[in-house]
Amino acid sequence: MAEGYHVIAMDNLITGDLKNIEHLFKEEHFEFYHHDVTKFVTVPGKLDYILHFASPASPIDYLKIPIQTLKVGALGTHNLLGLAKEKKARILIASTSEVYGDPLVHPQTEEYYGNVNTIGPRGVYDEAKRFQESITMAYNRFHGLETRIVRIFNTYGPRMRLNDGRVIPAFMGQALRGEDLTVFGDGSQTRSFCFVDDQVEGIYRLLLSDYELPVNIGNPHEISILEFAEEIIKLTGTDQKIVFKPLPKDDPMQRQPDITKAKEILGWEPKVGREEGMRKTFDYFKSLSREDLDKKEHRDFSDRNRY
Repeated sequence: MAEGYHVIAMDNLITGDLKNIEHLFKEEHFEFYHHDVTKFVTVPGKLDYILHFASPASPIDYLKIPIQTLKVGALGTHNLLGLAKEKKARILIASTSEVYGDPLVHPQTEEYYGNVNTIGPRGVYDEAKRFQESITMAYNRFHGLETRIVRIFNTYGPRMRLNDGRVIPAFMGQALRGEDLTVFGDGSQTRSFCFVDDQVEGIYRLLLSDYELPVNIGNPHEISILEFAEEIIKLTGTDQKIVFKPLPKDDPMQRQPDITKAKEILGWEPKVGREEGMRKTFDYFKSLSREDLDKKEHRDFSDRNRY
């Protein structure tokens, strides 16, 4: 909207929260549709751009709703590609570093095909995203549709959900509640965390670029989970211990983007250092009420017949 666009948001809120966008409801150039993109999607009028980000992105979510995760990557993507074709709109698809699986190449370049267990518990997310990329390129080549694919690496910032299974909100929630920090495995596995402002800038530049193949958008500064837990304890000023639990099946041991393409094609690289970004994120979590901090993550997935 700051760039002068009229924006339509669409979400079934299965993992989302209206609180994150309630400040936009008063805006003249913002609309919200409460809708599931795995069902037929129609939007009146002209559309210039479609950005498809619909998908559970936390292991806790996609392990609870595996079929819905697969459907949003397949049916949801198909519906939105069809909408883009009808509207003659450019569509950007949000893919993920999970398409690389537990990588045998480090850092990961866009040319790496990945090392994914298709039948493992994480396969529902990994394969949904891999299929999403395939059908997007099929529409690009067969129908001449203008498509963009961003491979998003670990992203963080304000408004993340506490207790959703991802590293940063899990650690910060534990620290603020005075609990010990849980590290899975021995903590030697690595991640690379990109602040949300940098991520959005990279995605926006890709949307407006002429490049049609996948592009990694993430922060190449790599850190082990154990080192990261120690940083959180220092940041929060707490004295919790670190406790170790068994590593989940197929949990990637390394994750670091090669962002050469983003630098060369988009003129993009992250600007926000981890210390600054973590401070902003911690300030957000610290502002939450005690009730929010103590609230256990709960989503109503009881009607499994829907999926």
